[in-house]
Amino acid sequence: MLLPAPSAAARGSRIFQKLLIFRAEFDTIKKNRAKEKIMQKTDSPRKGFFGKIDAFFGITSSGSSFRTEIVAGLTTFMAMVYALLVVPGMYSGPNDTYPYVSFGAVYIATALGAIVGTVCMALIAKMPLAQASGLGATAYITGTLLGGGMGLTYANAMIFVLLDGALFVLLTATGARKKILEAIPKEVKTVLPVGIGMFIAFIGFNNAGVVKLHEGSIGFASFNVLSDGFVYQNVIAAFVALAGVIAIAVLSKKNVKGSILWGMIGAAGLYYALIGLGCIWDESCKAVFTGIASGFESPFRAFGEWGRESVGQVFVRGFDFGDYLAANGAGALALLIVTAALSLCMVDMFDTLGTLYGACSKGDLLDEHGDPIRLGKCLMSNAVATVGGAVLGASTVATYVESSSGVVAGGKTGFASLVTGLCFIVAMFLSPIAKLIPSAATSAALIWVGVLMMSSVKDVDWSDPAAALPAFLTIAVMAFGYSITSGIGVGILSCVIVKLCTGKIKEISFVTWIVAALFLAMFLLTN
Repeated sequence: MLLPAPSAAARGSRIFQKLLIFRAEFDTIKKNRAKEKIMQKTDSPRKGFFGKIDAFFGITSSGSSFRTEIVAGLTTFMAMVYALLVVPGMYSGPNDTYPYVSFGAVYIATALGAIVGTVCMALIAKMPLAQASGLGATAYITGTLLGGGMGLTYANAMIFVLLDGALFVLLTATGARKKILEAIPKEVKTVLPVGIGMFIAFIGFNNAGVVKLHEGSIGFASFNVLSDGFVYQNVIAAFVALAGVIAIAVLSKKNVKGSILWGMIGAAGLYYALIGLGCIWDESCKAVFTGIASGFESPFRAFGEWGRESVGQVFVRGFDFGDYLAANGAGALALLIVTAALSLCMVDMFDTLGTLYGACSKGDLLDEHGDPIRLGKCLMSNAVATVGGAVLGASTVATYVESSSGVVAGGKTGFASLVTGLCFIVAMFLSPIAKLIPSAATSAALIWVGVLMMSSVKDVDWSDPAAALPAFLTIAVMAFGYSITSGIGVGILSCVIVKLCTGKIKEISFVTWIVAALFLAMFLLTN
């Protein structure tokens, strides 16, 4: 006997009842999850002041602990403290002379920039990431702006850093940074870290005398002890730099925390040991130790130099472009301001974005789209720190890839960054010790940074001539032309021309046309 089929109304009623049951179960699950989150945030193992810190940073709710965050913060500091030694060294000239600003002034400015940047990352973004003056941006400032014979001063350079930070704040606040990123051809964007790495490594080779620049010629250092031109100190500097970078590689391979720092310290020890040995027959070696003994100073002297030479100079002397105007004119200055600020902003943006993605991917700090969590706040922290750093006299502040070492150590919150910032405060008072590190040792760190930044080269499709040429020119011009800006400009222009000639004009965006036009004007109207 067949039962009568249920009516449409009955079927609808049953479906409606099932939906109500499902909705009730869903609401229950939501309430339970909400309660769990509340409990995770409020049920801290600590009460009072430390309980408030726990709640602010979300240490317990993130699955971390105070101990883990402290270890992570210390690990990051050990991995990136070399910046306090390397950045001031990049402002030096031959024989560690400082034609633009003193070592102590740059040391304190760099430390303060690191403190401001890292604390911003801790309190605004609440991420376990640390910041300091970027080596790429510093290389651009010292190598292109100051070392390019343009007649610019250290204070002038801080104007470009300030504009870079202000532009980055604007781009981040409006979301326009996405348009800029999209405007840079992929071929150029991919190899930007490679070109900057080659540029930085070249500075290291040159400072240590491994690669010698002399009267327009370039060549590898001679280690021939029988040569008439043999100079013991020069050979030792080149040898120590190469030995130092090998030591850093070995320590990194063995996963030693702070490998760059330990490699630099070891290289410094080797340098002084070999110089001491040379004192037996070379009187000039004795002068090295005599200079150390007479030049050892109070740590507070560096603060005095910083107060006179760095802080606020962006406003006091930064707008005095008299020498540059006399040589190039007002039109060239206006174009330089635009292109230099844009170049620094691009270097800062790509460096920071690459670091954020790399570091956050190591600690499950990415969202469902594969982007770093609180990306906007991370970028804003970087931009604000760059503006503050310019006022303090620091090069463009960037997020350091060494932050990934702290993330790997378990850091998940901004408390780890706060610990790193506190370490930089202590380090400010160690400038006399930092000054003892010879340029041969800091050069080893610069060369190693170049090694680390080479990995992106594998992402270029070298079998495609349309991609290979812009990528190659970007790297080659940065390294051989000794200019990060020129490398970016030539890369973009070559990419635009190749696409025009191959019928792919639709792939060139309006913003790309504007950027390419600016670089073309720079090449045609400036030195």
